[in-house]
Amino acid sequence: MGGIRPLPPENKPTGIFKTEIVMPAWLGIEGLSGDAQADRRVHGGPDKALHQYPVAHYARLAAVFPEARELLVPASIGENLSVPGWDETKICIGDTFRLGDTVIQVSQPRNPCWKIDHRFGVEGMAKLIDDEGITGWYFRVLEEGSVEPGCSFELIDRMTPEITVQALLAVWHAHRPESEQLERLAATPGLAENWSRKLLDRSGRLKSLSDVPPDL
Repeated sequence: MGGIRPLPPENKPTGIFKTEIVMPAWLGIEGLSGDAQADRRVHGGPDKALHQYPVAHYARLAAVFPEARELLVPASIGENLSVPGWDETKICIGDTFRLGDTVIQVSQPRNPCWKIDHRFGVEGMAKLIDDEGITGWYFRVLEEGSVEPGCSFELIDRMTPEITVQALLAVWHAHRPESEQLERLAATPGLAENWSRKLLDRSGRLKSLSDVPPDL
C-alpha cells in the first residue's frame, strides 16, 4: 500500500510508490485501507480496487531497461498484489479468487501511463508494457475482509476461460478487429463497464467506416 508522494522531475502527485504490509489490513470495495491514488479519474474506484502485476515480468523489463534494474522489484510498478505463477495468459476476465478473508474478481487490464517512465527514469517502459500486453490486471472486491502477507490466493470460479487478459488485449491492439468480436468481448461477464463501453465505441466506429462507399 502507499500514500501520495511527489514524482520527479515535475513532482506531480502519485500513489505509485508502495510499501509491503506486515500486518493484517482491511480490503474494502474501494481498495486497501491506507492505500491512495492521486488521480481518481484513471486509478482506483470499485472496478480498480486492487492491482496485480506478474512477478516474472520484472526480469523482462530489466533486460530491456538495464539502467532501471535495481528499481525493478515487486510493487515498484504500483501494484498491490504480487503472486508468482500468474500472468495475463492464465488470468481470465471475471475470474473470482479468495484472498484471505475476501473474495475478489478480475475486472480489466491495467492501462499503463507516463508515470511508469518517470518512476524509473527511462523512456518507453510504459509503451513497451502496453505494446506487449504485460500490463497486469485489476480486481473488484465482491466480499470485503482482512488480508495479510502470505494469505491464501485461490481461484474459486472461472466464467469465461476463453477470454484471458492476453486475449482481450490482443483484440484491443489489433489494427482492425471485427466489430462483432468487439461486441462479444464487451458482453464478457465481469468486465468493467468502462472497458465494455470503449469496446462498443470502437465497434461503432468500425461499422461507420465500413458504411462509407469507396472512392470512385
